[in-house]
Parts: sequence; structure tokens; C-alpha cells
Amino acid sequence: MKILIIGGGNMGLTYAQSFLRSHITVKEDMMILEKSTEKAKILAAKDIGTVYGTPETCIAKADLVILAVKPQDTQSLFQVIRPHVDPQQVFLSIMAGVTLNSIAQGLGIKKVIRAMPNLPAQIGKGMTALTSSDEVTRIELAMVQNLINTTGKSIYVEKESAIDAATAISGSGPAYVFYFMKAMIEAAQSMGFSTSEAELLVGQTFKGAVDLQTKSPYSCEEWIQKVASKGGTTEAALASFLKNRVHVDILEGANAALKRAVELGKNA
Repeated sequence: MKILIIGGGNMGLTYAQSFLRSHITVKEDMMILEKSTEKAKILAAKDIGTVYGTPETCIAKADLVILAVKPQDTQSLFQVIRPHVDPQQVFLSIMAGVTLNSIAQGLGIKKVIRAMPNLPAQIGKGMTALTSSDEVTRIELAMVQNLINTTGKSIYVEKESAIDAATAISGSGPAYVFYFMKAMIEAAQSMGFSTSEAELLVGQTFKGAVDLQTKSPYSCEEWIQKVASKGGTTEAALASFLKNRVHVDILEGANAALKRAVELGKNA
């Protein structure tokens, strides 16, 4: 199976490297289309496949085409590559907000898979939600999901609207975690810890807490109760969070991300 990745940015590069590292494909079957001459030179030096600068030289060779460009570039991308696509090719899009129908209509194709990965895919710890058009066969879907799973875990969702929701939760989610970690690091520093000490305290605390939650039958609420003894320090912190509407602010932030994902799709 020959794979073409359009866009050599972070996720495009992550996919190429992950597919090769897992031996699910070989570099002879890997192609990257990158319009930036500077980026193309950097990609070529990584020896992860053949790098192209124009679509007419590579699109027809691909069985699977991965669209890994910014959603704002959708219309210009469609105009450039549409003359070269084949309706039998499978297209995988990771463009936030851009719908299955927009891609199908824009390219004159039917086999479209839409996915939303996240940044931890770079280290094989990613979370991806995906859905597909009816024309994608089970074999084609399984093939693509196997590729995606080289970057972490994935879930298939029936409703396309769930992809926008996943964008707001798992797609943007790492930034929310980093935001909270940053605040805790700053709190530790204000209490007298050095930067390296604060980062170790916070980083290991997050890692340990996540491992506890994922490797046990307890819910987050149950773990909170296990940590927060009555009248203790944790209870004092949680009371402050409640007073300052931290929980509500997180919900509102996630919904703001969802709203923006939908807007990006409408503007694409």
C-alpha cells in the first residue's frame, strides 16, 4: 500500500515516522507532498520516504492520501489536487472542522475518513477519534485504523459531530493539561522550590495520578475522595476550586473549543 501524506508539519511527520517505526509500511511506499521548499529539504534529510513539491507527480501513485494541512488552507488545497485524484483512492483527513461532505464535494471523491489525533501521538501515546463515509469498506477502514493505532489508541464514532467534540476534548486536551501543570509549577516555585524541583514534583504527580486512574476500577470522583480526607489540605484546595468555579470554567473552555471546531468547518 502506497501512502501519500499532504503536509509535512508536526502531525504529517509524526504519521510518517510512526508508520515506519512500527514496520506497517516501508519508506519505499511512503510519500510526502510539501509545498515549502525549505521544509521539503528538511523532510528529505530525514529519509522517511520520497518528498514531492507538486501534486501531479505523486497523487496518482497513492492508495491512501492523508490530508494533514491547516483547515484554513482547505479550499486552495482542493483546487490544486482535485485534477489529480482518483475516486477509488481512500482519503484520510485530520483537518479540524472540515466535514466528510466538504472533502467529498471539494475533491469529487466518495471514500473519506475523518480523524482527530492529538499531540501525544508524537510519542506513541496519542488518542484519535475517527469516522468515515459509507463508501469506505470495512477492510479499508481497518487498514487505516491500524495505521492510526501506531500512534496510540483510537475510537470509531458513528456520528460525525463526535469528531468536533473529540477535537475539543482529546485534540485540544493536552494544552489544558499543560495549562494546569504550569499553574501548579508556578505554585510550587512560589513556595520555595526551584524550577527543576517544581517540574519534577508536578510531572511525576500527573503521571502517577493518570496511571492510578487508568489502571484501577475507581472513577475520578472516587479517587478524589480517597485523597481528600475530611478537614485536610486537599479538601481546602478543592473548596477553593469550587468557590472559584474552576470546574465550570473547564466546561466552558471545552465548549468554546467545540464551537470553534464547528466554525472552522463552516469556513473551510
